[in-house]
Amino acid sequence: MELDYKSTDYKLRFDEVLIKLRFFNVYDLLLYKAGQRKQTPDELYSFFRSKGINKAKLVSMQNHGMIPDDNHLLNAVLEYLDMSSVAELQISLGRIPDGYTKAWLDNANKIVELLKNNGQDAVNKKSRQFQPYFSTNLGTLYKGDCLELFQMIPNRSVDCLFADPPFNLDKEYDNGVKDKRTYSEYVSWCIKWLDECVRVLKPGGSLFIYNIPKWHTYLANYLNEKLNFWNWIAVDMKFSLPIRNRLYPAHYSLLYYVKGEKPKTYHAQRIPLQTCRHCGGELRDYGGYKNKMNPKGVNISDVWSDIYPVRHGNAKTRKFNELPLKLLDRIISMATNEGDTVLDPFGGSGTTFVVSELLKRKWIGFELGNCDIIEERITHPEKDKVLLAKIYEEKNILFPNKVRKLRRDNGFWLDDDFRKKDDNQDQKEKQERKAEQMNLEF
Repeated sequence: MELDYKSTDYKLRFDEVLIKLRFFNVYDLLLYKAGQRKQTPDELYSFFRSKGINKAKLVSMQNHGMIPDDNHLLNAVLEYLDMSSVAELQISLGRIPDGYTKAWLDNANKIVELLKNNGQDAVNKKSRQFQPYFSTNLGTLYKGDCLELFQMIPNRSVDCLFADPPFNLDKEYDNGVKDKRTYSEYVSWCIKWLDECVRVLKPGGSLFIYNIPKWHTYLANYLNEKLNFWNWIAVDMKFSLPIRNRLYPAHYSLLYYVKGEKPKTYHAQRIPLQTCRHCGGELRDYGGYKNKMNPKGVNISDVWSDIYPVRHGNAKTRKFNELPLKLLDRIISMATNEGDTVLDPFGGSGTTFVVSELLKRKWIGFELGNCDIIEERITHPEKDKVLLAKIYEEKNILFPNKVRKLRRDNGFWLDDDFRKKDDNQDQKEKQERKAEQMNLEF
């Protein structure tokens, strides 16, 4: 959603952001002040031009949360905001001013009273009922805004929640919704639906958030106060494009949080040993550890490099960001049991729901856009079944059948070689113990 600075509800929009949440950078705070004065962004830029500060320098502040270290720019910001000190600016950004920590802690009760007197009482939302768009024996899909649809979900009723929100990258989705918000609008919006996620999650339940690292630095900071951080997982970003003057972006981030001290359900996920696709030989020397390898495979780490994006024309069903089946299978298999409830507030092309169906999990789905795609995938799951079967051929096994044959043909070790040696050794030891017992009897 893109702001219309000339609309009559311009000021109301920013008042709503300020009252409900907070600002995350100086630029958005300046826009809010301009809205209060019924000024357009051009009028805001004009003020700063009169101070010798160009638009580019001003707009650059929307990409970070730093307070300007350029005194000339800082003084102009304070003047426009009618502030007399940096401390006022820091408080307006929801931060404890530098050097005020002790005073802040010593006067916490006074601050609370001040906020009570000037704030708004929380409103208890009544549970609302919505008509399902589509249902199966295991799950239900609802079409609409997730913030509204969350209202019908009871507290502590969901075992696992996966969310893949828009990344705020200025894309337009097939439903006409624009993925473009200011910094503060986007993070504030995320915090709203994250609060709902925390509310509906059961004790011991798991929350997974899929996004780019830029936004996860904010979301993780917020979630650290609400849930128990478990992992920051890097999902390898295949075939991405370089960005000028930055490191090559190579991963999406998957936040993993738990409600409580530890997850109620955790099933270890294992992957095959990495081998050469030509000869089958392992890509690193495991030395004496070979005989200790688990035949079910190698434990996954917090870097997932074996998940590839959906790029095939005949399989792609959504204009943007269709998630790989393998990603959702790993998450749902790891964090739930059969019969558990999985919720996804941003249904997209329906991958979460398809996997939930195939793994016999109950599911609840929200989607603002095209829901026909999701219904089609769930009612005709043949292609997804085939894909999932291929995934399971290489899941929780040290060497898939093709690799096993290749290694055997080329004379490489296999895990059952060591098991045979261990069995022979055990048999030999049993015979020796039996002989010793016989000698003792005589």
